[in-house]
Amino acid sequence: MLLSLSLAACEKPQEMAPQSAPAVSVVTLTAGPLTLTRELPGRTRPYLIAEVRPQVTGIVRERLFTEGARVERGDALYQLDDATYRATYNSAKASLARAEASAEVARLNAERAEELIKTNVVSQQELQNLLAARTGAQADVNVAKAQLASAAVRLNYARITSPIAGLIGKSNVTQGALVTADQSTMLTRVQQLDPIYVDLTQSASEILQLRRELSSSAIKRAENIPVRILLEDGTSYDEEGDLLFSDVAVDPMTGSVALSVLVPNPDHALLPGMYVRAVVSLAVLDDAVLVPQVAVARDSKGRASVMLITAADRVEQRYIEVSETIGDKWLLESGLVAGDRVVVEGLQKIQPGGKVRVTDADSQQQ
Repeated sequence: MLLSLSLAACEKPQEMAPQSAPAVSVVTLTAGPLTLTRELPGRTRPYLIAEVRPQVTGIVRERLFTEGARVERGDALYQLDDATYRATYNSAKASLARAEASAEVARLNAERAEELIKTNVVSQQELQNLLAARTGAQADVNVAKAQLASAAVRLNYARITSPIAGLIGKSNVTQGALVTADQSTMLTRVQQLDPIYVDLTQSASEILQLRRELSSSAIKRAENIPVRILLEDGTSYDEEGDLLFSDVAVDPMTGSVALSVLVPNPDHALLPGMYVRAVVSLAVLDDAVLVPQVAVARDSKGRASVMLITAADRVEQRYIEVSETIGDKWLLESGLVAGDRVVVEGLQKIQPGGKVRVTDADSQQQ
């Protein structure tokens, strides 16, 4: 027994074979300019819209347009029965001719009296009366001209024309219908759809957050960046728009602010009232750092963290702050810097402080 114990004591304990370090894939973070965007809901609205109504009373004698067609400014749309207005115009025209004839007689009489006064053939009183008659006759001419112009306007109103160029809708009246001046029911509607407005809404809380971020030197407002339009089926519209303005008041019912975008619409693919979404560029970050979403984990308290690989190829757990998603990445607020390496594959095989073998995930994809 003593001999066995002595031999056992002389033997050296067998050393454990060292385990190989686990392999992980990492992404090296980089910093660069980034445009922050928001996808906002909205509806389309015509660039110009005109509701056609009669300005005189009459019977519709003829409709002069095709429903749904394009009309130009000044094109005739309806012709009313204008017999009464034409008669009034002719009467005013005749009254003007009579007034002009009377004015001519008064002028000649006044001129003759001015010559005769030199030889005392007429008295000074008679001359004054003739001069006053000439002035009154000229005033009658001016009144007749005004009445003729008024009659011409009413006669022209009997032919209803388009106030703008655009696409015309359906007619709400037919031939033989009675229409009245300034009636509430419109005859038809003309809309200009190229370009077209897109009315968007953005929550007031987002605007306040953006203003706070703009106070930072790292972020600046985006200027003259086109707005991308997404149709209701999710496809992107061919034309890009321009952000015109943001309203200065908040809608108390919705807590949102209205924005307006002007979009080219040459093929009239966008129709009034369509629901769309717009990708609006609001601000630009000069040195933004994006972290892959697969590298970020959250604990029971909701804190975000990543596994960071140090210069010595050891694992370090780092808590970070992120704000929003950009594609498949998180926008980093704090906790990391450009050049840090974060693990994206092999997270289940590592622990903080452990040694690892590092491969570049970007080079593997290539």
